[in-house]
Amino acid sequence: MLREKKVQIVSNLADDLSRSTIVIATNYQGLLAKQIAELRNALSKAGVGYHVVKNTLVYRAADQAGKPQLRDIIEGPVALAFGYDDIVNTAKALKQYIKSAALPLQIRGGLLGDRILYPEEVASLADLPPREVLISKLIGQLQVPVGTLHNILNSPLRGLLNVLQNKAQTAYK
Repeated sequence: MLREKKVQIVSNLADDLSRSTIVIATNYQGLLAKQIAELRNALSKAGVGYHVVKNTLVYRAADQAGKPQLRDIIEGPVALAFGYDDIVNTAKALKQYIKSAALPLQIRGGLLGDRILYPEEVASLADLPPREVLISKLIGQLQVPVGTLHNILNSPLRGLLNVLQNKAQTAYK
């Protein structure tokens, strides 16, 4: 490869690394070029970039992007999936495609912010419910203490109201 082309590739990778919210490393050995192209197309529909890259270029790009911990999950032939928005959707899209196409693709790990993820952690991310479900569960959990506090604060007032209503009813009889 020409030096200028390598510099451009490293620059593009560093840009992808700095913009991405999650990076998932996979082993692509055993896949045909056609299968990789289909995987890349399926992931791009989900908003995920997928690139087969040389390790030395990834190392340089990781240093350039300020994410040297990515080196820990790069070993042997590797392809990187870049998620730019929702980290769960990235992991789900990759896991679902691997399962549906029955590919011999293995997840090696991931990088979430500055934290290295093991393959099991990436798989557990893919198993999380959708964001809307998680938000609704959180709101439901937040409403319980507020409702309890409301009942506690209203209880003395209800008691006073009951006493006054009974007094008023007995006074009119």
